[in-house]
Amino acid sequence: MLVGIEILITFDLTITKTKEMALEITDATFEDVVLKSDKPVLVDFWAAWCGPCRMVGPIVDELSNEYDGKAVVGKVDVDANQQFAAKYGVRNIPTVLIFKDGQVVDKQVGVAPKNVYSSKIEAAL
Repeated sequence: MLVGIEILITFDLTITKTKEMALEITDATFEDVVLKSDKPVLVDFWAAWCGPCRMVGPIVDELSNEYDGKAVVGKVDVDANQQFAAKYGVRNIPTVLIFKDGQVVDKQVGVAPKNVYSSKIEAAL
């Protein structure tokens, strides 16, 4: 005689978003978000397949939280949005450009420590 035992396991899954991610900027939104901003803007040009970009990504997300209300921090996926990457001569990724009043005021190509990006934003404030 077979005796069946039914085990029911339930999980209470609560997902809390504790921090914001950097703004996703596209070719369609670049002009409004970056060029017309009244705040300094850090733009990370990246791609999903790029290993160094995955190192910079979390730093950019942290900066987005830290400079919330003081600066705009966003990312442009160069595979899906090539117009402004080409316009600003982005040939290597990750490339981070700092904009103020619609103009590039600083640039970082390649991975750098968080304080490098912070100091570039601070200089543009």
